[in-house]
Amino acid sequence: MASAVSRRLFWGTILGIVALDLVTKFAAEDVLTRRPIPVIGDYVVLRLVYNQCAAFGLCLGPPEYSRWIFLALALLALVVLGSMVRHTPDHDRMRIFVLALLVAGAIGNVLDRLRSAQGVVDFIEVGVGSYRWPTFNVADSAITVGAIALAISLWLEGRAQGGGAAKEAGTATP
Repeated sequence: MASAVSRRLFWGTILGIVALDLVTKFAAEDVLTRRPIPVIGDYVVLRLVYNQCAAFGLCLGPPEYSRWIFLALALLALVVLGSMVRHTPDHDRMRIFVLALLVAGAIGNVLDRLRSAQGVVDFIEVGVGSYRWPTFNVADSAITVGAIALAISLWLEGRAQGGGAAKEAGTATP
């Protein structure tokens, strides 16, 4: 990732998502401590929740230990993502954007783990009746969208490479 355009895309995406994540988390802590706010009936509700564990409330031991374990895992993920960014071709702007989403989401949740023992601030709840998705935040959304897009990108890249190898060998891929 050497070009100025790629660097601006990468760092601009990170700064924008981290800023949006922080602003919305501070607003949630300020406004939602009094009461939840229905946005679309009971389907989408803004409700303040502190998550000391990982996605979907997954804990590794007591929550006070999970905080540090998941902090370490997030930092490790940032190192791996940094390596992926460095090895992404400059022309692959979609991959650079997707990796920036993942980095921004990880940074947003790392900042929460560092700033408070209460855990990561989650505040977006969706569902129907008693069927609720675990409460999440902007950083979680960036991670989810980034992970899905990266998986699709890697899958398509693998298919393209596999198809090229099969054609070179004189066979067709299904």
